[in-house]
This record gives sequence, C-alpha cells and structure tokens, in this order.
Amino acid sequence: MGNGSVGNGSVGTGSVGTGGSSDAVLTPAEQRRPVLHGSFTVQRVLALAPARVFAGFADEALWSRWTRLPGPAGTAWSELDLRPGGSALARNTFVAGGHAERLENRARFLDVVPDARIVYAYEAVVNDVCQWVSLVTVELGTGTERRGAAGERVAGGAGQGGTVLTWTEQYAFLVLRGDGADDVAHLRGGTLLRLNGLESALLGTDGVGPIRS
Repeated sequence: MGNGSVGNGSVGTGSVGTGGSSDAVLTPAEQRRPVLHGSFTVQRVLALAPARVFAGFADEALWSRWTRLPGPAGTAWSELDLRPGGSALARNTFVAGGHAERLENRARFLDVVPDARIVYAYEAVVNDVCQWVSLVTVELGTGTERRGAAGERVAGGAGQGGTVLTWTEQYAFLVLRGDGADDVAHLRGGTLLRLNGLESALLGTDGVGPIRS
C-alpha cells in the first residue's frame, strides 16, 4: 500500500525502488547503523462518502490501481486480503540504467473497521533487503475539523457527504541514504502522491474508469 498514483508506491506508501542501498547483502557496517525512527501525518479531503473511500482499500482490483509498484504493468503482481490478520503483497521489477531492482511490499492488517479505520504494518523490500518497516493508521472521518501539519485540529473538514482521510505512518528505516532526511522526505512525498492515485482511481480519472457502486 505505501507512493505515486499508479506505479510509484507501496502497500504503504513510498516507492521502494529509489531509497537506500539495493544490494542483496549489507556490509557489517551497514547492518550496525542506527535505525531511524519517526512519524508523520498527512490528510486528504475527498468529496466521496467514507464507504466509497473504504472501497479503495477493500476492493482488490481497485486497490491495485493505486498501489502498483514502480516498473512495467506487465510484470506487476499483487494480492489483497483485507481483514484483521489478513495480508497484502505487491511485487514488481524496476529497471533504470540497465540496473534491475526487485521490489516487494509485504503488509499485515491488524485492525479493520469498515468505512472507518484500517491499521496495518508493512515492510518495503528491494532485492531481498528490507529497507524500512512502518505501522500505518488510516482513519476515515466525516467531521467538520481536520488536522494540521503538527497534528493540531484546524477548520475545513469534509463537508456533508465527504470524507477526511487521515494517514499516520510510524516508520523505522533500516537502510539509509546519508542521514536519512532524503528517505523520510521521499516516503512522505510518496504518500501524498499515493493518495492522489487513490482519489483518481475512485473518481475514475486514472484512465481505467470509475468505481462501480
């Protein structure tokens, strides 16, 4: 679940193909590097009912439209079982400059409340090396308030019949580029792009067609 509208992200959110080392074996020094922990929250106001938005996570065909990993559509593969204890898996191969990266996202759903909340953990893997793991909480609200960048409540909610989607991600980066600042920025930015893809899929503006009620 993870970046990009279709073709740039994870079951979780950021693209697993552009951050950190992609070597299949980490050096001892890389294995001993401190883990980078942190969290962020982003929101999206959608002019759709919570049940319609929830369908973007629950319907496998629709879900695959906005969570496909980078790489050719013909090599992308995914499966989804949205229930407590269920799982989601996505794979693809991304090739750039003659170098191929095997991408994989593995997610496990911990809590699912239809039309209201999804909590899941996922790991982002490149060439059999786990790059980061995250705990994601997706909340679907209908209130007249939403949260600001620091988590504070601000005016400007979904309005009648709409949905405020709140995505909170707590990450642990195991493989870093430099001090990890670029990795975090990439993950957060990728999540915003991923939510763009969700909205496009729900509205049918992603070139595939609208969701069927």
